[in-house]
Amino acid sequence: MNTLIVTAHPDHASLTSGVARRLVQALPPGTVELADLAAEGFDPRFGTADRAAYRGHRTVPADVVREQERIDRADHLVLAFPVYWWSMPALMKGWIDRVFVNGWAFEIDPEGGTRRRLGKLTVHLLAVAGDSAGTYERHGYETAMRTQIEHGIVDYVGARRGATIVVHESERDDADARDALVEDAVDTVARAVLGNAPRASSGSTA
Repeated sequence: MNTLIVTAHPDHASLTSGVARRLVQALPPGTVELADLAAEGFDPRFGTADRAAYRGHRTVPADVVREQERIDRADHLVLAFPVYWWSMPALMKGWIDRVFVNGWAFEIDPEGGTRRRLGKLTVHLLAVAGDSAGTYERHGYETAMRTQIEHGIVDYVGARRGATIVVHESERDDADARDALVEDAVDTVARAVLGNAPRASSGSTA
């Protein structure tokens, strides 16, 4: 089983980047690829070339094709990201905007029906959040994030939902407690990828 881990954080020394690297180490060697969108300089802007390709007027941009080929090689996709304004960063959202397009991730037929094309893929979410689990529960932030990403993106392209984990209170002063949450999150996602845990994980790490 091949796994593609995609992360989007401008600081290579960030907790998010560290979580992604720890997940790489937790999975069997040779089965995982790490895509660091910030380090690689991926352009998240959906421009005129993307729109023309979406409408079938020109070929898909080469940088988008490379990302699609990465996903085509994978059985599991892990999105590891810091929570910005109760969602993923613009860099990762732009990656989805440009890569998960009509004709590849899904297809709309002339009658208006939708063919979902990523049925072989299982998508896991590993989010790093500053606020507590209680805050997320009171305001419905995790539910909103799950609706947006799990239902709005994963379900729409026909992929399977995997583990969804939120590492809460990521900026806490207690480094040992924070590290324990990270270890639990990495272990949960790794077990889901390897088939040792239910794919529809419902918990956060708080």
